[in-house]
Amino acid sequence: MSCPVFYGSVTVGERGQIVIPADARTELGFQPGDKLLVMKHPMHPGLVVFKIDSVREFLDHFQEGLRSIESSEETT
Repeated sequence: MSCPVFYGSVTVGERGQIVIPADARTELGFQPGDKLLVMKHPMHPGLVVFKIDSVREFLDHFQEGLRSIESSEETT
């Protein structure tokens, strides 16, 4: 049984490079030339990788939610 968030394992090369597994690239829509944001996991020794465009989209939705909450607080 496969886990939907586990794509396999990779090996860090001599220059610190890894290859993102093909299944992950396909499912997540990673294309050559995409800019990725690499962050330290906040609680565990590891990395989290996002497409920068996805982070922008998330932040835009987050801001919209904040604006909506602020607007509803002003009208009450």
